[in-house]
Amino acid sequence: MMALEHITLIIGSSLILLGLWGLITQKNLIKIVISFTLVDAGIHILMISLGYLKNRTAPIVDGTIDNAVEQIVDPIPQAMVLTAIVIGLGITALMLSFVIRLAKDKNSLNVSNFKDLKW
Repeated sequence: MMALEHITLIIGSSLILLGLWGLITQKNLIKIVISFTLVDAGIHILMISLGYLKNRTAPIVDGTIDNAVEQIVDPIPQAMVLTAIVIGLGITALMLSFVIRLAKDKNSLNVSNFKDLKW
């Protein structure tokens, strides 16, 4: 049976690859935004799984834990992922507002129909 660390590594890597495939192959702007969100979620899962240490406890230090350095998990990856989630949500909202604006102007969500800035 596979360990939880391996399962999360596989899921995170799969989400990143699926999102990159969607970014490269899709022409619909909404699907491109969804693909970006999949890459973002995969990176978050990957960061959490890499920061996990087996048989360790949460980084809450009180008087009951002796030798806390060897018994707690580093809280920095968790804090970074929480910050990245908030930033990713803001970027996704900004991309969706751009997509809505482009759809109103061009009446299309297909990338091939936007020729304004192409060479």
